[in-house]
Amino acid sequence: MSTALAIAGVTAVLRDRLNDGLVNHNVAGLIGNTVTVSVRAPDRVVPADGAESSQLNLFLYRVAPNAAWRNAGLPAHDPDGRHRVGNPPLALDLNYLLSAYSGGDLHAEILLGYAMQLLHEFPVLTREMIRAALTPSPDVGVLLPPALRALSDCGLTDQLEMLRITPLTIDTEEVSRLWSATQSSFRPSAAYQVSVVLIEATRSTRAPLPVLTRGERDPVSGRERGVVVTPDLVPPLPALEAVLPAAGQPAARLGEAVTLQGHHLDGSAREVLLASERFAVAETLPASGASESGRMVFSIPASRAADFPVGVYEARARLVRAGEPRPRDSNRLGFTLAPDITNLPQTVARNPAGDATVTITFTPELRAGQRATLIVGQRELAPQAYTAPTATLDFVIDNAETGAHLVRLRVDGIDSPIIDHSVVPPRFLDLRLTIT
Repeated sequence: MSTALAIAGVTAVLRDRLNDGLVNHNVAGLIGNTVTVSVRAPDRVVPADGAESSQLNLFLYRVAPNAAWRNAGLPAHDPDGRHRVGNPPLALDLNYLLSAYSGGDLHAEILLGYAMQLLHEFPVLTREMIRAALTPSPDVGVLLPPALRALSDCGLTDQLEMLRITPLTIDTEEVSRLWSATQSSFRPSAAYQVSVVLIEATRSTRAPLPVLTRGERDPVSGRERGVVVTPDLVPPLPALEAVLPAAGQPAARLGEAVTLQGHHLDGSAREVLLASERFAVAETLPASGASESGRMVFSIPASRAADFPVGVYEARARLVRAGEPRPRDSNRLGFTLAPDITNLPQTVARNPAGDATVTITFTPELRAGQRATLIVGQRELAPQAYTAPTATLDFVIDNAETGAHLVRLRVDGIDSPIIDHSVVPPRFLDLRLTIT
């Protein structure tokens, strides 16, 4: 596959092919002038004094994804987003505008005719052509600019697809828009497409091992079990369908039971794997209670608060099914771990200026990079200066209103629970701050 230098490499090869064709046909002798091939934008071809030299200009005016290769690559990362599993190629089609410039009568038409004949007779850029154009002799290579020397490593000679040159038909409206966009005067031109350029990264990836057997082998016959078909709408594998925090709360809290609902969750060695990409958490907790097919219960111990900051987590079940020698993992489901205020209700008094200062203790600790605010009634307050990690924050309520106010701690958009969903109708928890 090619590297990111491939686009410039294609342009350089085309310029080299056009140069060789003009020399081989002695076009300079036909028109009586030196002929060059440039690869500039049309508005930069003609010098400021307006004196036009005889030349061909190759302008890359459009780069588009190749339709045939667009969906050929595999996903670049695994579901966790941490590991690269493939390097799908960036497949591109390059559209060029070939224009002829000259101050002499009919010179531009002669140049364009020879250029179009050359591209017609050689519609494919072979590996030999690419190698000859991008790998000059050592004596010449030393004199080349650094950018041109670097093109020898663009990888065009090693890519899977050959480069094909196809003439394009562009109508007068598109021609008008193109030349107007370049802010230059129209010249005799022809459009071509070069396809397909495959640019691929060289980063290391994960590759799964080949399959040894399809199922366990029979100890007598030595034959593998093969694919097992289960006539059921429910897959015969552990799967999670919902994560339910305790007491109907929308978020889990330390020390409270969390129920994973699903199917085929019964077995031995049952455990729950929790992960948080942001905080690089990857912990395993044992499941509690009896083995049941429809659910698995676990809790995050309050003693491990330092290992589980407030945030979003992924949960998956792992267990050994009856009759199977190896553990199986379920799918992943997300849930949030909320902060829990530990020193409410409380009462504070206003100072003579009418302000009140309240200290809130909570669990788990606030880590560096997390943002915390306190919502008192309907007012959201920022904390005083603190050093993370911390489990205590001070807040100043200016012009504090007297009375009892419901309080919530919000960490990264996740609020501490304030509603008791275990009763009907639901009611507010006694998390109040009384200001006197």
